[in-house]
Amino acid sequence: MEHSGVHTAGRGRGARRARYVTLWTLASLLLSAHLLVAQPTPADQSELNDVHFHLTNYIQEGTDIHDFLKIMGTRVGRVALFGIPLQQEWSYQNSGDFAPTYYLQTDAPLYYYSFTDAYIAMAYKSLSKEEQARFDPMITGFNPADMYAADHIRRVLQTFPGVFSGIGEFTIHKEFVSSKVAGETASLRNPALDKVLDFAGEVGLVVLIHNDMDVPFAKPGSEPAYLSQMKEVLARHRQTTVIWAHTGMGRIVRPVQGHAAALEAMLKDPQFAHVNFDISWDEVAKYLTASPESLKVSADLINRYPDRFLFGTDEVAPASQEKYLHVYEQYRPLWELLSKDASEKVRKGNYQRLFDEARRKVRAWESTNVK
Repeated sequence: MEHSGVHTAGRGRGARRARYVTLWTLASLLLSAHLLVAQPTPADQSELNDVHFHLTNYIQEGTDIHDFLKIMGTRVGRVALFGIPLQQEWSYQNSGDFAPTYYLQTDAPLYYYSFTDAYIAMAYKSLSKEEQARFDPMITGFNPADMYAADHIRRVLQTFPGVFSGIGEFTIHKEFVSSKVAGETASLRNPALDKVLDFAGEVGLVVLIHNDMDVPFAKPGSEPAYLSQMKEVLARHRQTTVIWAHTGMGRIVRPVQGHAAALEAMLKDPQFAHVNFDISWDEVAKYLTASPESLKVSADLINRYPDRFLFGTDEVAPASQEKYLHVYEQYRPLWELLSKDASEKVRKGNYQRLFDEARRKVRAWESTNVK
């Protein structure tokens, strides 16, 4: 009996000790949860998210991603990260010993460079989990005129699960670029593009597409050359989240007459509810902030449809925060004309909403399609 009593007392002390350990563990978890909620993340503290950023340039050189994190600092929360899908050829017959680094520096062709996706994936995977949370890598190393393009995207997702959230920036019609690309010219009427957009919709990938609304030096008052074709494509893919880069503008593809009205017609139309517009690039900022009149038109449109516009820099491998945020500062007059709600959504909120949903959907697709 005495032995049993000692054994019972030992069991009692052990049970109390286990309860204390359990309570201590629970308290620790609650404290950790409180700290996670109470302490803002870099994205919470930031001024902006960037939906359009190229880590590398047209010869696949760029900023080390760890250095870029320092450039982002606390001002930038999250960034849609991609390279450039086109490589500029160095043709000795064309430029001799001069090595071109940009497509306007030579007549030699551009060609698709699929390794850019692996490079971006490995740069992302070199980061800590906390650092990775600040990036949304995008697949862009595919030829949109190739019926195998969707297979490339699938292969990248299966090779690098847990990495990518979208595709793009990829280009269909772009001044001076489209005509330089070796091989078949991309087209809005090519079924290869439909396959890409179908697959993106199936997986949940955000699509960032560059397509000029018009041709360079268009005749004033003429119908924008590619607007109706673009609308036809978008209307066929209502299950796919699309961001139209630069609202359809280019360096010399200036806002068409009635550009804001053309955008508003799409923003009003339910069949384009899945379409958003980014205002990235210093050339676009130059047009939108050119005059008090252009600023007012731009601000009024965004204030009416604050859920449909996103800020991006379109910077390429910047060396400093000043260079990186140049476009953001260009838009300072625009930020001042936007309502508080519209400004927050364009600078941050719309990005978070679209890419949080993309992360969820793509990870779910990977869970059943990646072995």
